[in-house]
Amino acid sequence: QMQLAESGGGSVQVGGSLRLSCAASIHTFRSLTMGWFRQAPGKEREMVAVTDVRGTAIYYDDSVKGRFTISRDNAKNTLTLQMNSLKPEDAAIYYCAGQTRRLGTTWSNIRDYDYWGQGTQVTVSS
Repeated sequence: QMQLAESGGGSVQVGGSLRLSCAASIHTFRSLTMGWFRQAPGKEREMVAVTDVRGTAIYYDDSVKGRFTISRDNAKNTLTLQMNSLKPEDAAIYYCAGQTRRLGTTWSNIRDYDYWGQGTQVTVSS
């Protein structure tokens, strides 16, 4: 069973940057569609960015386009989210998740993600 562990969260001022990392425990990682999600207090978990197995970004939420960059290193089993120009509305718990490619699933459905990390807190202060 693959495990995911996020790191890199913290507190930053408006306009600052953070780099989140997600380490996978086994090489299954390289066959998974991977994404970053976030959940703010009182809100549903939302999709932030998704990358395919080769590292091509296939989705960014409109609210983060031009500011966030998702990437992966399959040799190191790691997923990264570079976050620049952070805004107060970016504050949330950020999760990485992986989806096994199989018939009937789609990267755009949050319920189709099989593996989840524990999350890392991002706080943005003005």
